[in-house]
Amino acid sequence: MIESQRHLFDIPDEVVYLDCASNAPLLRTVRQAGELGLDRKYHPWEMDRDEFERESETVRGLFASLIGAETGDIAIVPSTAYGIATAAQNLPITQGQNIVVIQDQFPSNVYAWVELASANDATLLTTMRPADDDWTTAVLETINERTAIVAIPPCHWTDGSFLDLVAIGARCREVDAAYVIDSTQATGAYPMDVEAIQPDFVACAGYKWLMCPYALGFLYAAPHRQRGRPLESHGLNHKAEAPGGTNSYPAEFSDGGRRYDMGQRFSFINVPMAIAGMSQLQHWQVSKIHETLSALMDYAAEKANSIGWSVPDRSHRIGHFIGMTPPAPLPDDIIPRLNQEKIFLSKRGTGLRISPHLHSSQADIDRVFNLLGSL
Repeated sequence: MIESQRHLFDIPDEVVYLDCASNAPLLRTVRQAGELGLDRKYHPWEMDRDEFERESETVRGLFASLIGAETGDIAIVPSTAYGIATAAQNLPITQGQNIVVIQDQFPSNVYAWVELASANDATLLTTMRPADDDWTTAVLETINERTAIVAIPPCHWTDGSFLDLVAIGARCREVDAAYVIDSTQATGAYPMDVEAIQPDFVACAGYKWLMCPYALGFLYAAPHRQRGRPLESHGLNHKAEAPGGTNSYPAEFSDGGRRYDMGQRFSFINVPMAIAGMSQLQHWQVSKIHETLSALMDYAAEKANSIGWSVPDRSHRIGHFIGMTPPAPLPDDIIPRLNQEKIFLSKRGTGLRISPHLHSSQADIDRVFNLLGSL
């Protein structure tokens, strides 16, 4: 278990911030890295281009280490949607086949599949929410011999209900379906291993559990998916750049996942911030982060059950955040009223979602439930 790390964040004592699944607060070190990055753009004549290349490889390697991949498997992208669009552009599907998603899946991992299915006279097959929150069994039952692509998350973004990525991956291989994961709500707070999962692509935004700034994310491409067509063509994702002042326009893309890199991957500000954030995650260790947050969410689940609220069963939910549904409808103004008391979390569907990090404590959970009682 990791002791409170609140001192590493700039969070006032009176603030209870339990909304990391929406937008995690930056560490002090991440802000400092951003300020140093801003200074570089402020004085561009002092920039070292070689340093930008080193940083891009460092940040690539840090993300790879969090999912059990190799540095060269990773592309630097601006968002989950960009990564999913890249995957969709490189996965074949024919008339009459289907793409499996889950009900109320996050839009970044839906729109590209709607468009791909429509363009190829295929079907988007939605797994409906199971009454017992056992998404794994429900998805396994949805996949069939006509399934070309399975595009899912490790957990449902609204309440943390869990999907067994390894079991679903095995089923994908049985029917020869491509496997795409949006890991935004897991990587950085939940241990993941692509060798065990065997996905084709994994897309992940950085501003939640990776402790990164906004507008930066990552795409894992399995080795057999590293010869595809990127969304963009630019000098940085081709084999070699011409000397300054000339253009030779090499046709061959970079090796590995680098071919899928976004343009302007040398972000003078965001990349150093991401390095600082994910380096801290490495220091803490994701397995220990998850163990610590799981204990806190078990405590929240007990508190919720004690007042008649329902939560996904422990066997069917991920550990680091939780959704709680009350027995009666929530007041429409529940979030503004919580915010007035310096408590910040999210309303998702008919319930509330609590998503803490290492700055959170049982005392924070107690404050939430004490206030809910009065509201």
